[in-house]
Amino acid sequence: MAATYDLILTGGTVVNHDGQGVRDIGVRNGRIAAIGDLSGASAGETIDCRGLHVLPGVIDSQVHFREPGLEHKEDLETGSRAAVLGGVTAVFEMPNTNPLTTSEAALADKVRRATGRMHCDFAFWVGGTRENAKDVGELERLPGAAGIKVFMGSSTGDLLVEDDDGVAAILGNTRRRAAFHSEDEFRLRERLGERVADDPSSHPVWRDEIAALECTRRLVRIARETRARIHVLHISTLEEIDFLEAHKDVATCEATPHHLTMSADDYARLGTLLQMNPPVRNSRHRDGIWRGISQGIVDVLGSDHAPHTLEEKAKPYPQSPSGMTGVQTLVPIMLDHVNAGRLTLERFVDLSSHGPNRIFGMARKGRIAAGYDADFTVVDMKRSETITNAQAGSRAGWTPYHGRQVTGWPVGTIVRGSRVMWEGEIVAAGQGRPVEFSEAIVR
Repeated sequence: MAATYDLILTGGTVVNHDGQGVRDIGVRNGRIAAIGDLSGASAGETIDCRGLHVLPGVIDSQVHFREPGLEHKEDLETGSRAAVLGGVTAVFEMPNTNPLTTSEAALADKVRRATGRMHCDFAFWVGGTRENAKDVGELERLPGAAGIKVFMGSSTGDLLVEDDDGVAAILGNTRRRAAFHSEDEFRLRERLGERVADDPSSHPVWRDEIAALECTRRLVRIARETRARIHVLHISTLEEIDFLEAHKDVATCEATPHHLTMSADDYARLGTLLQMNPPVRNSRHRDGIWRGISQGIVDVLGSDHAPHTLEEKAKPYPQSPSGMTGVQTLVPIMLDHVNAGRLTLERFVDLSSHGPNRIFGMARKGRIAAGYDADFTVVDMKRSETITNAQAGSRAGWTPYHGRQVTGWPVGTIVRGSRVMWEGEIVAAGQGRPVEFSEAIVR
Protein backbone atom coordinates (compact mmCIF):
# COMPACT_ATOMS: atom_id res chain seq x y z
CA MET A 1 0.00 0.00 0.00
CA ALA A 2 1.31 3.47 -0.90
CA ALA A 3 2.35 5.66 1.99
CA THR A 4 0.07 8.55 2.83
CA TYR A 5 0.95 11.89 4.37
CA ASP A 6 -0.83 15.04 5.42
CA LEU A 7 1.56 17.12 3.28
CA ILE A 8 4.25 16.42 0.72
CA LEU A 9 6.72 19.03 -0.53
CA THR A 10 7.85 17.77 -3.93
CA GLY A 11 10.89 18.45 -6.08
CA GLY A 12 12.59 21.12 -3.99
CA THR A 13 16.32 21.34 -3.31
CA VAL A 14 16.51 20.42 0.37
CA VAL A 15 19.37 22.10 2.27
CA ASN A 16 20.16 20.02 5.29
CA HIS A 17 22.85 18.73 7.66
CA ASP A 18 24.04 16.41 4.87
CA GLY A 19 24.23 19.00 2.09
CA GLN A 20 21.91 19.91 -0.77
CA GLY A 21 19.83 17.64 -2.96
CA VAL A 22 16.49 17.39 -4.76
CA ARG A 23 14.20 15.45 -2.43
CA ASP A 24 10.59 15.18 -1.39
CA ILE A 25 9.51 15.66 2.22
CA GLY A 26 6.50 13.91 3.76
CA VAL A 27 4.73 15.34 6.81
CA ARG A 28 2.37 13.67 9.28
CA ASN A 29 0.81 15.24 12.36
CA GLY A 30 3.01 18.32 12.07
CA ARG A 31 6.27 16.35 12.05
CA ILE A 32 8.65 15.27 9.29
CA ALA A 33 7.88 11.62 8.51
CA ALA A 34 10.01 10.89 5.41
CA ILE A 35 12.69 12.46 3.20
CA GLY A 36 13.50 11.12 -0.27
CA ASP A 37 11.62 10.01 -3.37
CA LEU A 38 7.93 10.05 -2.44
CA SER A 39 6.58 9.89 -5.99
CA GLY A 40 4.53 6.82 -5.12
CA ALA A 41 2.95 8.35 -2.04
CA SER A 42 -0.23 10.38 -1.63
CA ALA A 43 -1.08 13.35 0.57
CA GLY A 44 -3.92 15.59 1.58
CA GLU A 45 -1.89 18.55 0.30
CA THR A 46 1.03 18.68 -2.11
CA ILE A 47 3.25 21.72 -2.63
CA ASP A 48 5.31 21.84 -5.82
CA CYS A 49 8.75 23.17 -4.86
CA ARG A 50 10.52 22.61 -8.16
CA GLY A 51 13.09 25.36 -8.73
CA LEU A 52 12.97 26.34 -5.07
CA HIS A 53 15.17 25.60 -2.06
CA VAL A 54 13.61 24.14 1.10
CA LEU A 55 15.49 25.19 4.23
CA PRO A 56 14.89 24.20 7.85
CA GLY A 57 12.61 26.81 9.37
CA VAL A 58 14.59 29.97 10.10
CA ILE A 59 14.78 30.82 13.82
CA ASP A 60 15.30 34.44 14.91
CA SER A 61 16.53 34.25 18.50
CA GLN A 62 16.42 37.99 19.21
CA VAL A 63 13.30 40.06 18.58
CA HIS A 64 11.46 42.77 20.51
CA PHE A 65 7.71 42.59 19.85
CA ARG A 66 6.89 45.22 22.53
CA GLU A 67 3.81 43.54 24.06
CA PRO A 68 2.69 44.20 26.75
CA GLY A 69 2.94 47.91 27.32
CA LEU A 70 4.32 49.32 24.06
CA GLU A 71 1.80 48.05 21.52
CA HIS A 72 1.79 51.33 19.62
CA LYS A 73 5.19 50.21 18.25
CA GLU A 74 4.46 46.48 17.76
CA ASP A 75 2.56 43.59 19.28
CA LEU A 76 2.92 39.82 19.24
CA GLU A 77 0.57 39.40 16.30
CA THR A 78 2.04 42.12 14.08
CA GLY A 79 5.62 41.17 14.92
CA SER A 80 4.94 37.53 14.10
CA ARG A 81 3.19 38.58 10.90
CA ALA A 82 6.39 40.32 9.85
CA ALA A 83 8.33 37.19 10.85
CA VAL A 84 6.42 34.75 8.67
CA LEU A 85 6.28 37.20 5.75
CA GLY A 86 10.07 37.03 5.94
CA GLY A 87 10.27 33.24 6.15
CA VAL A 88 10.89 33.02 9.92
CA THR A 89 9.15 30.09 11.65
CA ALA A 90 10.11 30.72 15.30
CA VAL A 91 11.29 33.67 17.38
CA PHE A 92 12.73 34.30 20.84
CA GLU A 93 11.24 37.54 22.17
CA MET A 94 12.97 39.88 24.62
CA PRO A 95 11.96 40.82 28.20
CA ASN A 96 12.12 44.65 28.10
CA THR A 97 8.37 45.10 27.91
CA ASN A 98 6.06 46.86 30.40
CA PRO A 99 5.74 45.13 32.78
CA LEU A 100 9.16 43.52 32.46
CA THR A 101 9.30 39.78 31.86
CA THR A 102 11.08 38.97 35.11
CA SER A 103 8.64 36.69 36.93
CA GLU A 104 6.73 33.46 36.43
CA ALA A 105 3.47 35.41 36.17
CA ALA A 106 4.79 37.82 33.52
CA LEU A 107 6.16 34.95 31.44
CA ALA A 108 2.89 33.02 31.70
CA ASP A 109 0.99 36.13 30.60
CA LYS A 110 3.14 36.43 27.47
CA VAL A 111 2.71 32.75 26.65
CA ARG A 112 -1.05 33.13 27.06
CA ARG A 113 -1.14 36.20 24.80
CA ALA A 114 0.94 34.47 22.11
CA THR A 115 -0.59 30.98 21.98
CA GLY A 116 -2.86 30.59 18.96
CA ARG A 117 -2.42 34.27 18.09
CA MET A 118 1.15 34.57 16.88
CA HIS A 119 1.74 33.29 13.34
CA CYS A 120 5.04 31.60 14.22
CA ASP A 121 6.21 29.55 17.19
CA PHE A 122 7.84 31.43 20.05
CA ALA A 123 9.82 31.51 23.26
CA PHE A 124 10.40 34.40 25.63
CA TRP A 125 13.64 35.48 27.28
CA VAL A 126 13.25 36.17 31.01
CA GLY A 127 15.07 39.25 32.26
CA GLY A 128 17.74 38.61 34.87
CA THR A 129 17.84 41.19 37.68
CA ARG A 130 19.37 41.59 41.14
CA GLU A 131 15.92 40.94 42.60
CA ASN A 132 15.26 37.63 40.84
CA ALA A 133 18.85 36.32 40.73
CA LYS A 134 18.09 33.60 43.27
CA ASP A 135 15.14 32.39 41.16
CA VAL A 136 16.63 32.33 37.64
CA GLY A 137 17.40 28.60 37.82
CA GLU A 138 13.67 27.93 38.07
CA LEU A 139 12.52 30.73 35.77
CA GLU A 140 14.70 29.50 32.90
CA ARG A 141 13.00 26.07 33.02
CA LEU A 142 9.42 27.32 32.83
CA PRO A 143 7.27 26.53 29.75
CA GLY A 144 7.97 29.03 26.99
CA ALA A 145 11.22 30.33 28.49
CA ALA A 146 14.13 30.77 26.07
CA GLY A 147 16.49 31.35 29.01
CA ILE A 148 17.78 34.32 30.96
CA LYS A 149 18.68 37.65 29.30
CA VAL A 150 20.80 40.31 31.03
CA PHE A 151 21.45 43.91 29.94
CA MET A 152 24.95 44.99 31.08
CA GLY A 153 24.55 48.23 29.12
CA SER A 154 21.45 50.44 29.13
CA SER A 155 19.15 50.22 26.13
CA THR A 156 15.40 50.47 25.56
CA GLY A 157 13.60 49.60 28.81
CA ASP A 158 14.49 49.43 32.50
CA LEU A 159 16.52 46.21 32.73
CA LEU A 160 20.14 46.87 33.72
CA VAL A 161 22.67 44.86 35.72
CA GLU A 162 25.96 46.64 35.11
CA ASP A 163 28.19 45.44 37.97
CA ASP A 164 30.23 42.25 38.27
CA ASP A 165 28.60 41.13 41.52
CA GLY A 166 25.12 41.47 40.06
CA VAL A 167 26.04 39.48 36.95
CA ALA A 168 27.79 36.83 39.04
CA ALA A 169 24.73 36.43 41.26
CA ILE A 170 22.62 35.68 38.19
CA LEU A 171 25.11 33.40 36.42
CA GLY A 172 25.78 31.50 39.63
CA ASN A 173 22.19 30.25 39.53
CA THR A 174 21.75 29.55 35.79
CA ARG A 175 22.08 26.12 34.23
CA ARG A 176 21.02 26.96 30.70
CA ARG A 177 22.94 29.34 28.43
CA ALA A 178 22.24 32.97 29.41
CA ALA A 179 22.19 35.80 26.84
CA PHE A 180 23.79 39.22 27.30
CA HIS A 181 23.68 42.72 25.89
CA SER A 182 27.38 43.41 26.40
CA GLU A 183 28.27 47.10 26.63
CA ASP A 184 30.08 48.53 29.64
CA GLU A 185 27.58 50.84 31.36
CA PHE A 186 30.29 52.59 33.39
CA ARG A 187 32.11 53.65 30.23
CA LEU A 188 28.84 54.69 28.58
CA ARG A 189 28.11 57.02 31.49
CA GLU A 190 31.61 58.49 31.37
CA ARG A 191 31.30 59.21 27.65
CA LEU A 192 27.85 60.81 27.53
CA GLY A 193 29.53 64.05 26.48
CA GLU A 194 30.66 62.42 23.22
CA ARG A 195 27.11 62.60 21.89
CA VAL A 196 26.62 65.45 19.44
CA ALA A 197 23.16 66.99 19.18
CA ASP A 198 21.42 66.26 15.87
CA ASP A 199 24.30 64.02 14.77
CA PRO A 200 23.48 60.30 14.99
CA SER A 201 26.89 59.49 13.52
CA SER A 202 28.25 60.34 16.99
CA HIS A 203 26.36 57.34 18.40
CA PRO A 204 29.24 54.88 17.76
CA VAL A 205 31.69 57.47 19.10
CA TRP A 206 29.80 57.53 22.41
CA ARG A 207 29.14 53.76 22.57
CA ASP A 208 32.61 52.94 21.30
CA GLU A 209 34.31 49.63 20.60
CA ILE A 210 36.12 49.74 23.96
CA ALA A 211 32.77 49.75 25.79
CA ALA A 212 31.80 46.58 23.92
CA LEU A 213 35.12 44.76 24.24
CA GLU A 214 35.73 45.56 27.92
CA CYS A 215 32.24 44.38 28.86
CA THR A 216 32.65 41.14 26.91
CA ARG A 217 35.99 40.51 28.63
CA ARG A 218 34.37 41.05 32.03
CA LEU A 219 31.49 38.79 31.08
CA VAL A 220 33.72 35.90 30.01
CA ARG A 221 35.74 36.18 33.22
CA ILE A 222 32.58 36.08 35.35
CA ALA A 223 31.26 33.11 33.34
CA ARG A 224 34.45 31.18 34.05
CA GLU A 225 34.33 32.05 37.75
CA THR A 226 30.70 30.90 38.04
CA ARG A 227 31.11 27.94 35.63
CA ALA A 228 28.29 29.25 33.46
CA ARG A 229 27.55 29.28 29.73
CA ILE A 230 26.92 32.61 28.04
CA HIS A 231 25.72 33.95 24.70
CA VAL A 232 26.90 37.39 23.55
CA LEU A 233 24.21 39.11 21.49
CA HIS A 234 24.67 41.41 18.47
CA ILE A 235 28.47 41.43 18.18
CA SER A 236 29.53 44.79 16.75
CA THR A 237 33.34 44.86 16.86
CA LEU A 238 36.29 43.15 15.25
CA GLU A 239 38.02 43.00 18.64
CA GLU A 240 35.19 40.98 20.21
CA ILE A 241 35.39 38.44 17.38
CA ASP A 242 39.13 38.06 17.97
CA PHE A 243 38.63 37.76 21.74
CA LEU A 244 35.77 35.25 21.60
CA GLU A 245 37.73 33.01 19.25
CA ALA A 246 39.79 32.04 22.31
CA HIS A 247 36.77 31.45 24.56
CA LYS A 248 34.40 29.24 22.59
CA ASP A 249 34.25 26.77 25.48
CA VAL A 250 32.04 29.11 27.52
CA ALA A 251 30.80 31.72 25.04
CA THR A 252 28.70 31.62 21.89
CA CYS A 253 27.82 34.75 19.94
CA GLU A 254 25.35 36.27 17.52
CA ALA A 255 25.72 38.53 14.48
CA THR A 256 22.97 40.70 13.03
CA PRO A 257 22.24 41.48 9.38
CA HIS A 258 22.60 45.22 9.98
CA HIS A 259 26.09 44.87 11.45
CA LEU A 260 27.01 42.67 8.47
CA THR A 261 25.43 44.89 5.82
CA MET A 262 25.75 48.54 6.84
CA SER A 263 28.54 50.77 8.12
CA ALA A 264 29.04 54.18 9.68
CA ASP A 265 28.96 55.63 6.15
CA ASP A 266 25.19 54.98 6.13
CA TYR A 267 24.41 57.48 8.92
CA ALA A 268 24.55 60.27 6.31
CA ARG A 269 21.73 58.57 4.38
CA LEU A 270 19.65 56.98 7.15
CA GLY A 271 20.25 59.22 10.16
CA THR A 272 18.47 57.98 13.27
CA LEU A 273 16.91 55.05 11.35
CA LEU A 274 20.36 53.44 11.66
CA GLN A 275 20.65 54.18 15.39
CA MET A 276 21.02 50.88 17.28
CA ASN A 277 22.57 49.57 20.51
CA PRO A 278 25.31 48.47 20.07
CA PRO A 279 25.91 50.81 17.14
CA VAL A 280 26.63 50.14 13.50
CA ARG A 281 30.34 51.02 13.23
CA ASN A 282 32.88 51.60 10.48
CA SER A 283 33.63 49.04 7.80
CA ARG A 284 36.65 47.65 9.68
CA HIS A 285 34.30 46.19 12.25
CA ARG A 286 31.84 44.96 9.63
CA ASP A 287 34.69 43.10 7.92
CA GLY A 288 35.75 41.65 11.26
CA ILE A 289 32.29 40.24 11.90
CA TRP A 290 32.38 38.66 8.44
CA ARG A 291 35.62 37.00 9.51
CA GLY A 292 33.67 35.61 12.43
CA ILE A 293 31.13 34.21 9.97
CA SER A 294 33.74 32.66 7.67
CA GLN A 295 35.78 31.15 10.51
CA GLY A 296 32.82 29.70 12.40
CA ILE A 297 33.25 31.97 15.43
CA VAL A 298 29.73 33.37 15.05
CA ASP A 299 27.14 30.78 16.07
CA VAL A 300 23.78 32.30 15.12
CA LEU A 301 22.08 35.16 13.33
CA GLY A 302 19.50 37.32 15.07
CA SER A 303 17.68 40.32 13.66
CA ASP A 304 17.41 42.31 16.92
CA HIS A 305 14.08 43.49 15.50
CA ALA A 306 13.41 46.52 17.72
CA PRO A 307 10.69 48.71 16.20
CA HIS A 308 9.85 52.29 17.00
CA THR A 309 7.43 54.55 15.17
CA LEU A 310 8.74 56.89 12.51
CA GLU A 311 7.58 59.79 14.67
CA GLU A 312 9.74 58.55 17.54
CA LYS A 313 12.73 57.96 15.27
CA ALA A 314 12.34 61.50 13.87
CA LYS A 315 13.21 63.05 17.22
CA PRO A 316 16.58 64.83 17.15
CA TYR A 317 19.53 62.74 18.30
CA PRO A 318 20.09 61.80 21.14
CA GLN A 319 16.39 62.06 22.09
CA SER A 320 15.68 59.53 19.31
CA PRO A 321 15.30 55.90 20.47
CA SER A 322 17.69 53.17 19.37
CA GLY A 323 16.25 50.30 17.35
CA MET A 324 15.14 49.26 13.88
CA THR A 325 12.92 46.64 12.30
CA GLY A 326 14.60 43.48 11.00
CA VAL A 327 12.75 40.19 11.44
CA GLN A 328 11.11 40.38 7.99
CA THR A 329 14.34 41.26 6.18
CA LEU A 330 16.73 38.81 7.86
CA VAL A 331 16.24 36.10 5.24
CA PRO A 332 16.31 38.23 2.05
CA ILE A 333 19.28 40.31 3.21
CA MET A 334 21.30 37.21 4.10
CA LEU A 335 20.28 35.34 0.92
CA ASP A 336 21.55 38.33 -1.03
CA HIS A 337 24.88 37.91 0.78
CA VAL A 338 24.80 34.22 -0.18
CA ASN A 339 24.29 35.12 -3.83
CA ALA A 340 27.13 37.65 -3.57
CA GLY A 341 29.45 34.86 -2.40
CA ARG A 342 29.99 36.10 1.16
CA LEU A 343 28.77 32.84 2.70
CA THR A 344 27.34 29.56 1.45
CA LEU A 345 23.71 28.58 1.70
CA GLU A 346 24.73 25.74 4.01
CA ARG A 347 26.45 28.25 6.32
CA PHE A 348 23.32 30.40 6.34
CA VAL A 349 21.30 27.34 7.39
CA ASP A 350 23.88 26.60 10.08
CA LEU A 351 23.53 30.14 11.45
CA SER A 352 19.74 30.43 11.22
CA SER A 353 18.52 26.92 12.04
CA HIS A 354 21.16 24.42 13.16
CA GLY A 355 22.91 27.01 15.35
CA PRO A 356 19.89 27.93 17.51
CA ASN A 357 19.02 24.22 17.79
CA ARG A 358 22.55 23.41 18.94
CA ILE A 359 23.37 26.19 21.40
CA PHE A 360 19.92 26.68 22.97
CA GLY A 361 18.91 23.01 23.08
CA MET A 362 15.72 23.40 21.06
CA ALA A 363 13.60 20.27 20.95
CA ARG A 364 12.62 19.07 17.44
CA LYS A 365 13.45 22.33 15.66
CA GLY A 366 16.31 23.54 13.49
CA ARG A 367 16.84 20.52 11.23
CA ILE A 368 15.10 18.77 8.36
CA ALA A 369 15.12 15.30 9.89
CA ALA A 370 12.52 12.63 10.60
CA GLY A 371 10.80 13.26 13.92
CA TYR A 372 11.43 17.02 13.85
CA ASP A 373 8.72 19.65 13.55
CA ALA A 374 7.80 20.26 9.91
CA ASP A 375 9.07 23.86 9.89
CA PHE A 376 10.32 25.02 6.49
CA THR A 377 11.49 28.26 4.92
CA VAL A 378 10.98 27.93 1.15
CA VAL A 379 13.11 30.34 -0.87
CA ASP A 380 13.72 31.27 -4.50
CA MET A 381 17.46 31.85 -4.76
CA LYS A 382 17.16 33.43 -8.23
CA ARG A 383 14.36 35.86 -7.52
CA SER A 384 15.26 39.56 -7.41
CA GLU A 385 13.05 41.92 -5.43
CA THR A 386 13.24 45.43 -4.04
CA ILE A 387 12.60 45.75 -0.30
CA THR A 388 10.08 48.51 0.44
CA ASN A 389 8.26 49.98 3.40
CA ALA A 390 4.97 48.98 1.78
CA GLN A 391 5.79 45.28 2.30
CA ALA A 392 6.22 45.68 6.05
CA GLY A 393 4.12 43.42 8.25
CA SER A 394 5.38 45.25 11.33
CA ARG A 395 3.15 47.88 12.90
CA ALA A 396 6.13 50.26 12.66
CA GLY A 397 5.70 50.22 8.87
CA TRP A 398 9.29 50.93 7.84
CA THR A 399 12.61 49.26 7.14
CA PRO A 400 16.14 50.69 6.93
CA TYR A 401 16.51 48.64 3.73
CA HIS A 402 13.76 50.53 1.85
CA GLY A 403 14.73 50.66 -1.84
CA ARG A 404 17.44 47.99 -1.57
CA GLN A 405 17.40 45.36 -4.32
CA VAL A 406 18.22 41.80 -3.27
CA THR A 407 18.53 38.44 -4.98
CA GLY A 408 17.08 35.54 -3.02
CA TRP A 409 13.57 35.75 -1.57
CA PRO A 410 11.35 33.81 0.86
CA VAL A 411 8.27 32.53 -0.95
CA GLY A 412 6.83 30.21 1.69
CA THR A 413 6.72 29.76 5.46
CA ILE A 414 5.51 26.42 6.83
CA VAL A 415 5.09 25.93 10.58
CA ARG A 416 4.52 22.41 11.92
CA GLY A 417 3.22 21.25 8.55
CA SER A 418 0.83 24.16 7.97
CA ARG A 419 1.40 26.66 5.20
CA VAL A 420 1.32 30.03 6.96
CA MET A 421 2.72 32.35 4.28
CA TRP A 422 2.90 31.83 0.53
CA GLU A 423 3.99 34.37 -2.08
CA GLY A 424 3.76 37.32 0.26
CA GLU A 425 0.31 36.51 1.65
CA ILE A 426 -0.65 35.25 5.11
CA VAL A 427 -2.76 32.18 4.31
CA ALA A 428 -3.61 30.85 7.79
CA ALA A 429 -4.77 32.24 11.12
CA GLY A 430 -2.34 32.46 14.01
CA GLN A 431 -1.41 29.04 15.38
CA GLY A 432 1.80 29.74 17.30
CA ARG A 433 2.90 27.47 20.13
CA PRO A 434 5.70 27.68 22.69
CA VAL A 435 9.03 26.22 21.62
CA GLU A 436 10.23 23.38 23.83
CA PHE A 437 13.82 23.02 25.09
CA SER A 438 15.56 19.80 26.07
CA GLU A 439 17.09 21.26 29.23
CA ALA A 440 13.67 22.39 30.45
CA ILE A 441 12.01 19.03 29.72
CA VAL A 442 14.56 16.66 31.27
CA ARG A 443 15.13 16.63 35.03
